[in-house]
Amino acid sequence: MSDLVARTGRHQQRYENGYRLVAGCVPFRYKSSGDDDSSSKKIIEVLMINSPSGPGLLFPKGGWENDETVEEAAVREAIEEAGVRGDLMDCLGCYEFRSKTHQDEFSPEGWCKAAMFALFVKEELQLWPEQNTRNRSWLAVSEALGSLRHEWMRDALERFCKWHEEKFVDGTI
Repeated sequence: MSDLVARTGRHQQRYENGYRLVAGCVPFRYKSSGDDDSSSKKIIEVLMINSPSGPGLLFPKGGWENDETVEEAAVREAIEEAGVRGDLMDCLGCYEFRSKTHQDEFSPEGWCKAAMFALFVKEELQLWPEQNTRNRSWLAVSEALGSLRHEWMRDALERFCKWHEEKFVDGTI
């Protein structure tokens, strides 16, 4: 069992103008495309997780709480939901969506606003808080685009691709 524990409950949850504030990330790594690591092209893979509430894959994300920065929330969600640690990089943007499962008195319609970041993965944990309800899968970007459950996450992945292309002209960190 993991020594890390996932946060639960809504008492620390941040809200703004009827939106539940959420933080998440697009976890990524590089994989060699050939047998010889020195001369092969590096392929970007993104880490996807399943949702216990339905089909399709997701990026790790969850509520941004009062006692943390948005960056800390994104890092925490990557650890809790996907069991990964790494370097949190730039914010890819903010995305509005409606949650069917997280409607409450502060956001009765379930509206959420998610700040999504790029996360360069350096460590995959063997044990993590939500490992009993989450499976993780590394996918090429093209495969991930077809597997994402939510349109707003596809938008975040497309923005990640543009960000990566602009930031890393040579293709890798």
